[in-house]
Amino acid sequence: MGILADMTQSRAVVSALALALAIPAAASADPMRVAFGDIATVETLGLLIAMERAKEQGVEIETTFLKSEDIAAQAVVSGQADIGIGGPYALLQKVKAPIRIFLQLSELQMYPVVNTEFYDEWADLDGQEIAVHSRGSGTEAIMQMMADKHGIKYSSVAYVPGAEVRTGALLQGNVKATIVDSSGKRVLEAEAPDKFAFLPLDGVEATDEAMFANTDYLAQNPEDVAKLVEAVVTTWREIAADPTVVAKLREQYNLLPDATPEMLAEIEPYYSGMKDALPMNGGGEEAARSDFAFYTASGALEGNPEELKVEDFWDLTALNGVLGKIGTQ
Repeated sequence: MGILADMTQSRAVVSALALALAIPAAASADPMRVAFGDIATVETLGLLIAMERAKEQGVEIETTFLKSEDIAAQAVVSGQADIGIGGPYALLQKVKAPIRIFLQLSELQMYPVVNTEFYDEWADLDGQEIAVHSRGSGTEAIMQMMADKHGIKYSSVAYVPGAEVRTGALLQGNVKATIVDSSGKRVLEAEAPDKFAFLPLDGVEATDEAMFANTDYLAQNPEDVAKLVEAVVTTWREIAADPTVVAKLREQYNLLPDATPEMLAEIEPYYSGMKDALPMNGGGEEAARSDFAFYTASGALEGNPEELKVEDFWDLTALNGVLGKIGTQ
């Protein structure tokens, strides 16, 4: 799963046209239509489990997996899907899309890394090239914030989409300094433990993935949305308490039935590494405020973060109702 980069009006139109061919319009507005900009993998397993639990509470859910988060977001904007997964801040502000975030799914958990044949610390990157996911992405924001904090300036920034691609580029020697996710970190530590160093990263708090929905859908389906929010929050709390439960629940709900032994072996280490990135209370206003500071630094949002309004980006109705019912942690 990745962060939505800056989106323009023209890309929005192109994506919407592509989507019109990809997803037929639903005959009924009753099912909750969820669009993933990804394929079903170990990384989406926790959310798939939560959705199964929402189904047990009477929510009818139709899931569609698309090529990218951009296309999934346009599904929601155009009304061809009700709920999307991603980080649509740029889409909300620059395209003024009729959507709102209603639940934080995960916080950024990224790891700046360098090839120790060339660099050992942040200061060594002054005047050097780095690689990040995309322009305006959270990875770029993290690296720029660290440059500002350490008083350095990169010579150039290369855009290399996909943490797994950047991990491979490090191992092949094509990239010397970049940023990877927890899976990439484990690969580097396993395959070349003495070749790479992970640089310290402090004070970075922002949304990686969130759930967002068409505003009309949120207004017209408050009960179903609340059931989904409760299913996600309670599932996240269970996973954080015991990451091994994910493998058991996968079997219970018969999810990822075609998973390879290698994929199954990845479940426990992935969720053990992710448990601290799962928000126990769904994000809410505190997460929105942190996001404003972070994404204005990345360029995905414009303006003074202190002047941005939560209600222009989030609808907290369902989340606040659920937390009033189940409490906070």
